[in-house]
Amino acid sequence: MFKYKNGTTILEAAKKVNIDIPTLCFLKEINEIGDCRICVVEVEGKRGFATSCIQKVEEGMVVHTNTAKVIEARRTVLDLILSNHDRECLTCVRNGNCELQRLAQEFGVTDIQYRGERNKHEIDDKSPSIVRDFNKCILCRRCISTCKNVQGIGAIDCTERGFSSCISTFENHSLNDVNCTFCGQCIQNCPVGALKEKDNTSLVWEKLKDEDTYVVVQTAPAVRVGLGEEFGLPIGTNVAGKMVTALKRLGFDKVFDTNTGADFTIMEEATEFIERIKNHGVLPMTTSCCPAWVRFVEMNYPDLLDHVSSCKSPHQMFGAIIKSYYAKKNNIDPSKIFVISVMPCIAKKFERTREDMQGTGFDDVDAVITTRELARMIKQAHIEFVELPDSGFDNPMGEATGAAAIFGVTGGVMEAALRTAAEILEGKKLERLEFEQVRGEQGIKKACLNIAGKEIKVVVVSGLNNARKVMDDMKNGKADYDFLEVMACPGGCIMGGGQPIKSSKTRNVVNVFKKRSDSLYSIDEKSAIRKSHENPYLKQAYKEYIGEPGGHEAHKLLHTTYGAMKKYRI
Repeated sequence: MFKYKNGTTILEAAKKVNIDIPTLCFLKEINEIGDCRICVVEVEGKRGFATSCIQKVEEGMVVHTNTAKVIEARRTVLDLILSNHDRECLTCVRNGNCELQRLAQEFGVTDIQYRGERNKHEIDDKSPSIVRDFNKCILCRRCISTCKNVQGIGAIDCTERGFSSCISTFENHSLNDVNCTFCGQCIQNCPVGALKEKDNTSLVWEKLKDEDTYVVVQTAPAVRVGLGEEFGLPIGTNVAGKMVTALKRLGFDKVFDTNTGADFTIMEEATEFIERIKNHGVLPMTTSCCPAWVRFVEMNYPDLLDHVSSCKSPHQMFGAIIKSYYAKKNNIDPSKIFVISVMPCIAKKFERTREDMQGTGFDDVDAVITTRELARMIKQAHIEFVELPDSGFDNPMGEATGAAAIFGVTGGVMEAALRTAAEILEGKKLERLEFEQVRGEQGIKKACLNIAGKEIKVVVVSGLNNARKVMDDMKNGKADYDFLEVMACPGGCIMGGGQPIKSSKTRNVVNVFKKRSDSLYSIDEKSAIRKSHENPYLKQAYKEYIGEPGGHEAHKLLHTTYGAMKKYRI
């Protein structure tokens, strides 16, 4: 016996006494609708089955979770789902990490009893970021709830009725042509392979085989605390050393750290913020590191684009530096350099195609692959990742600070920028580098800081639904703050659309955000240099090539412009 609160569901109550009830459409605090009926149980005194994820417990209720009838009912549900499902499991990107596949194995569903007509749908692969294959959809609606309730976008919904029901967009347009921001949270929450990133690994393999191409790879901070999960390592394990070794074995000519690009971003962004503060520029200034966030503003708040920093994101900045300063110093023809970014984000695939991402006359970045795509490449090369020795990024482009490492977590960009802005404004070293006020996984965090005698009000936001609330305040003249950081994905880049996918079962019991974020903060704490403006490579690059932060050459290479749905190259 145990005490329960009013509103406790049978599913929640069962977990408290270590009884596991299988689920499929259920996603804690996101999609609790009881549609799939995999979680059915028997309740004494009641006819039929109860759906445990929505049925509330009552005093004296007796529940049977594993009877022959319950097992047969769940097996029948699985059979019906599979009867209208594209069962090409061996060639599916989610093979081995599919919640439907796992349940079919657990319940011994080896053949389909209910055979009949199946729906056939065209695959939507028009966007540079997301592929939508409704032939694999199971109508769980987890993607809908994520897009509508978590992100506040509503780019997709359930259309038609009965057997013709499907998850689609307005008038069945491509995701490329609706209000999708390419955040990829729908992919993270899809239990099967109906949604996936646009795969660019074939292009990367092609370039690696081309002896005339100088292939450079850069990796984002969040990748190193996610990649290991694809190889069975504990969630949040920092595998930077093994990752670099694996990349070198894949054949990349140079392996650089996007963290260096993040340090450049802080130099430019902090300079821009200080300039706006001193010269009464447009405030609040918002960050521009997240391309899904920028696309969100362009689509929904074009009249507020003056608030968005003109800085490119770290990997775009770094690509421009590689094809200019690095190329010149090493006598490499920039037209021969092919820059690949490994990102936790699928919106970066879209970002690299934007009009103004050619600081050198060439694309800053030539291809973007996700953490998952890199894992697939490592497996394709038969590299035993877990057994690899550690190695370091190539220098000098691999030099980065602890401030850059925390870019991957919500609040990290703000904290890194504040470390630099505070020291520049106050003209002295900070006694304490941690800005605890902007840390944590809350969707909206506010803080008021005293810097150089000025009261600086900052806001950190993750998740686009939260961003909408803050932007509405700005639009209505209620924004009394100076600096705003926004990341489209709840929790930041470590929870990005391109990161390893965790099942709903895992996410119900493990705080994935905390494990990954703790790992990034640990990297920062152990770093010899923890402030971007103290990075020796940056100092050298500005002195020898770029000039002053925020200057003419800096704007040419490291800044961009935004507009109401600007064009991009497919």
